[in-house]
Amino acid sequence: MRKVLVSAFMACAVLAMTSCKTSKEAASLSSINGEWNIIEVNGSAVIPAQGQEFPFIGFDTTTGKVFGFSGCNRMMGSFDVNAKPGTIDLGRMASTRMACPDMTTEQNVLSALGQVKSYKKMGKNNVALCNASNRPVVVLAKKASAVRLSALNGEWKITEANGEPLPTGMEKQPFIQFDVKKKSLHGNAGCNLINGGFETNKDNARSISFPRVAATMMACPDMEVESKVLKALGEVKSFDLLAGGGIGFYNADGALVMVLTK
Repeated sequence: MRKVLVSAFMACAVLAMTSCKTSKEAASLSSINGEWNIIEVNGSAVIPAQGQEFPFIGFDTTTGKVFGFSGCNRMMGSFDVNAKPGTIDLGRMASTRMACPDMTTEQNVLSALGQVKSYKKMGKNNVALCNASNRPVVVLAKKASAVRLSALNGEWKITEANGEPLPTGMEKQPFIQFDVKKKSLHGNAGCNLINGGFETNKDNARSISFPRVAATMMACPDMEVESKVLKALGEVKSFDLLAGGGIGFYNADGALVMVLTK
């Protein structure tokens, strides 16, 4: 954390002497691909509260998807991958609607992102997102992945699917057990057993999907929970650690579709 904060204050000094228009280093679209910590907003360094992470933003320059965390809620959106190099419009960002005790950072982040019209390199390691006047309004630093695939190993309760908590005390409580070494899974969706494998992308430590999951064919009086679980599982494209513990599975738009707890 100390190293990242030092980088943030160094970025402030650089910001005072440059702008997107005068930067000597042009940034290609591919150079913003991946996930970035938001370390500065409108000239002020972002300093997370104790135990919290930096807000971050991720760009998928193949699909034009934007995703991230603004300080309280997950955010998602899109951008035009065919736009003029160096230009990007982030005025159409959406986010989840959870309330947190302090929304100041989130409000500042979302407000600044709504002004973004271009991007440039800032020094060797940072990227500046700039407004229509070519003034940097957000400074980004490359985000190191905080989660490893091995974190999935073992058995997990499925506690939420597509934003809805699952009932507790079911006769067959939904769960998934992962064997990361074999890239396989076993579990119960609420009625039937599920078995299969999962796929990942070596270029994205958070990627995961479940194209090869099969379920037994038993009928139960109530299949609603199982339908929700299987639908959510089919939409999963990535995972991450949740701030309150557990694992979150996200769809292609970065929306949380499943929550797992030990």
